[in-house]
Order: sequence, then structure tokens, then C-alpha cells
Amino acid sequence: MTRVVLATRNAHKVEELDAILRDLVGELGLEVVGVTAFPDVEDVVESGVTFAENATLKAVTVARETGLPAIADDSGLAVDVLGGCPGVFSARWSGTSGADKDRRNNELLLAQLSDVPDEHRAAGFVCAAALALPDGSVRVREGRIPGRLGREPRGSGGFGYDPLLIVDGGDRTLAEFSPEEKNAVSHRGNAFRALAEDLRELFGADASREGGR
Repeated sequence: MTRVVLATRNAHKVEELDAILRDLVGELGLEVVGVTAFPDVEDVVESGVTFAENATLKAVTVARETGLPAIADDSGLAVDVLGGCPGVFSARWSGTSGADKDRRNNELLLAQLSDVPDEHRAAGFVCAAALALPDGSVRVREGRIPGRLGREPRGSGGFGYDPLLIVDGGDRTLAEFSPEEKNAVSHRGNAFRALAEDLRELFGADASREGGR
């Protein structure tokens, strides 16, 4: 059985990725483990200026340090009127960390957009997902979910800016979606479903041979 490392210590992301990849993992006979299983692997500094660069940095580093295929992602909110910001700075937009980071980020963003009319509040989540092999080869896929920003948080699901983004085609924020609904349409779900084709290409043949023995 081939082990694949999820290069994240974010518990919310681990839960989402587990749900998104569950069927594929069973199909290919993969064992997915978190990077927390490798305490000697240090956190990667996300010094890239794009989501793809940061996802690649994390995946390549973890693959090199563990000797196993690694999957990483970087994602965030892109607001049109802010020129695509917060972007790669989404998680630290308010410059804070800790348990109330999401609330402070949301409050700051809403304050910055308080005078922006509804017709100019277009925004969307973007996710880049990277699969790196120990030999240094990398596959990167991207997913998006468009919408517009509300004027106050709504919903108790999700995390980050989910309570602010009203998804196109309806009037619910992403935090008002069930986990299953969110995974079906989210930026992260779209990126990892695209990356699933790379996993099938790389590991499908090996899984078939193992099954035939």
C-alpha cells in the first residue's frame, strides 16, 4: 500500500481533504497520513507570492523530508475591488494568530469594504493543490468558487472567511452549506478533484497490479 502525506497541520483542512479524497483513496489502495506523523519535519515558510508557489513549496519539502508522495494546498480569498487581496495573506490579513484569528480577519475585511456597494463586492475562494514525489516532480491543479461578500457573517459551518462569501447562484454563505454540499462545490474540492486524475495516472497502474497478485 502506497502512503501519501497530507502536508498540513490544519485540522479543518485535514477533515475536508479526508472527505474529498476518501473514495479515491479506497479506489487506489492508498494510505493517507498527516504530516503530524513525522515530528521531525519542520513547518515550511510560505514565502511564495502565489497559491501555486506556496502549495509547491510545502509539498516538495514534505516529500523530500519523508521520502513519500506529498499533497499540499494553499488557498485564500480573492476580492475583486481589493485587487485580489487578501490572497496569499488571507490567513494573516489582520496580522493576528490564535483562536480568534478568523473573527478578526473577517471584522477587518468587512470594515475595509464597509462603503463598497453590493454590485462591487465580487469575490471568490481560490485553491492550488500540489502533488510532489520524492524525485522532485510536481503536479499542480487549481480550483475556484465565485461569489460575493455579505455585510455580516452568516452560518456556523466551515472556517476562515466561509461566513462572508455568498456563493454564486444562491443566497447562502459557504458557512451555511452542509459539509457534503461544501465539498461538492468548494475551491478545495474542485482543486483536489482535478488532482485526483494525476493520482490515478501515477498510482492507478500500481494499484491494479497489486490487486492482481
